[in-house]
Amino acid sequence: MSNATNNTTTTNSNNNDSTNQIGLEKADMSHVIAKLNGLLSSYHMFYINVRGYHWNVKGEHFFSLHPKFEELYTALQIQIDEIAERILTLGGTPFHAYSDFTQHTGISEDKNVKDGNTCVRGVVTGLQELIEEQRQVSALAAENEDQGSADLVDAYVQEQEKLVWMYNAFLAQ
Repeated sequence: MSNATNNTTTTNSNNNDSTNQIGLEKADMSHVIAKLNGLLSSYHMFYINVRGYHWNVKGEHFFSLHPKFEELYTALQIQIDEIAERILTLGGTPFHAYSDFTQHTGISEDKNVKDGNTCVRGVVTGLQELIEEQRQVSALAAENEDQGSADLVDAYVQEQEKLVWMYNAFLAQ
């Protein structure tokens, strides 16, 4: 009986200190985690910008843009949580301080924007920056056999590419 118990214990434990809890190489994942934390930072900055657009938009398109910005920042909240949880799954610690976000993003604060078209241009620019960053994360994740991270950001890219088209269609009115 002790042999069966010992055999089960050996089979169920991860005795390889070089892999994380889901069997991916820790050394490889450190690079993916760093990229995901950069992406998390970009998402937070973009989220803050979109909240500002939502609160401050004025003008003839207020009634159409105000709820669209709310819809967008609500989706961003969910994506922020998913990215942070992916970092945790890989064995990392997600950034959670504003100072970290500002140091690890290419997205700039967009302060005091009120004009609807200017807000929409800010959304398009932010989405384009996220798409580019996510493509880099996806490539690195795939290179390191991290299908979960690649699939996560690839799904975001697909949604955001459509949003870029839609917001650009609005600007072409």
